[in-house]
Amino acid sequence: MSAGAKAPPTRPTILAVDDDTTNLAILGRLLNPHYRVLAAPSGERALAIAAGEPRPDLILLDVLMPGMDGYAVLGRLRENPATRDIPVIFATGLDSTEDEEKGLALGAVDYIAKPFRPPVVLARVHTHLELKLARDWLKDQNVYLEAEVARRTQDILLVQDITIDALAELAETRDPETGNHIRRTREYVRILATRLQAHPRYSDFLTVTTIELLTKSAPLHDIGKVGIPDHILLKPGRLDPEEWAIMQTHARLGADAIEHAIAHAERDAARPVAFLALAREIAHWHHEKWDGSGYPDGLAGEAIPVSARLMALADVFDALISPRVYKQPMPFDQARAIIVEGRGGHFDPDVVDAFLAGFDEFTAIAGHYRDDEAAATGPV
Repeated sequence: MSAGAKAPPTRPTILAVDDDTTNLAILGRLLNPHYRVLAAPSGERALAIAAGEPRPDLILLDVLMPGMDGYAVLGRLRENPATRDIPVIFATGLDSTEDEEKGLALGAVDYIAKPFRPPVVLARVHTHLELKLARDWLKDQNVYLEAEVARRTQDILLVQDITIDALAELAETRDPETGNHIRRTREYVRILATRLQAHPRYSDFLTVTTIELLTKSAPLHDIGKVGIPDHILLKPGRLDPEEWAIMQTHARLGADAIEHAIAHAERDAARPVAFLALAREIAHWHHEKWDGSGYPDGLAGEAIPVSARLMALADVFDALISPRVYKQPMPFDQARAIIVEGRGGHFDPDVVDAFLAGFDEFTAIAGHYRDDEAAATGPV
């Protein structure tokens, strides 16, 4: 073939199956000018050819054959994923309505009676090859569209994650001592949620999807800090009661900001945005305590959303082991003891149990995302 010449188009492949060699010869002479024709004298041989290469585009199948008849062959073709989509036309001397209905019910696409009438055979073959071509095109388009939807969904999720992290880090830049706090607490929440997934009180809520949404939402827990004045947020020491009251408003400020984001998102998308709903819960109530002594609303026990209960422990543990201008980072074992002491008071008892079960994972995360300041103080 000369350079630049186009390859001839591939002709469709027809498999003719008949135990009568005369019928195979007739079909061969009729179809060969237009198609590539394969022949099989038995059902067993037809199955072997159909599963091989080149895969037939259409099968003309006799019904009455010794050994495995056409109905059995069709059944085997439909059982095999490699051959189940090949269209089959029954070509047989059985011409009763009952025989035709049986063949169509088993999955044949058409029924041609013997003796063969060439115009009818050619017309039926052409029609069903065109239909197969259309089905294959639609299948390819669906595969392409599914892949494109998956790709674009991943792009959207990536942008979403980057935006969440950027917003969270914007809040954290107001408080330079926190460093990797959002990364550590995000992973702590994942550990707690995963540990509680099999617990009967939490199993209905903590699905795989919800855990991913919780993990995505966790970095926004302190987004309300952007509304706290610098002289309070950045004060190099403990806050006085008036300053502390202002600091506590960051929980409600964060929840309100996310509430506005939810309103805009649901207006534009016309559907709920699940991760923002969880983010609002976490921002609003992660300083509530199991015994009702927390803020901003004094919620207690089961009234505190699960998402906020998880973040409450994650946030406190990280604060204990992190350096502050007014304190050194606390050793892990000491922080662990304080969390245990808060079981049933500050924290949901089941969440504390999950923390204890996953304590080694907590310390591994703390080490992996360790702040430079903590590293400079030596081991904790």
